Amino acid sequence: MTDYTQEEIELQAATFRRLLEHLDDRKDVQNIDLMNLAGFCRNCLSKWYSAAAADQNIDIDYEKAREIVYGMPYSEWKNQYQKEATPEQLAKFNAQSTK
Repeated sequence: MTDYTQEEIELQAATFRRLLEHLDDRKDVQNIDLMNLAGFCRNCLSKWYSAAAADQNIDIDYEKAREIVYGMPYSEWKNQYQKEATPEQLAKFNAQSTK
């Protein structure tokens, strides 16, 4: 693992917070859109967050990490904002998954 200065850690944390704010402002962007475009989504960020916590012996499970990333319990976010994936979105996702 790379040794980061305190300044670098603070900048990375601020950047991550800004990313979460941006995603919160763009609830219209669905996870499948993020997966199709960038190969990761809010759930991926949650998994990475939970894994980083585990690496530091901090007890943050996947569900708690999702609440941090989504800004609310995932079930609430899903009910309010998640739309059914279109056939086009699914086709693109499946085509990328087979590569």
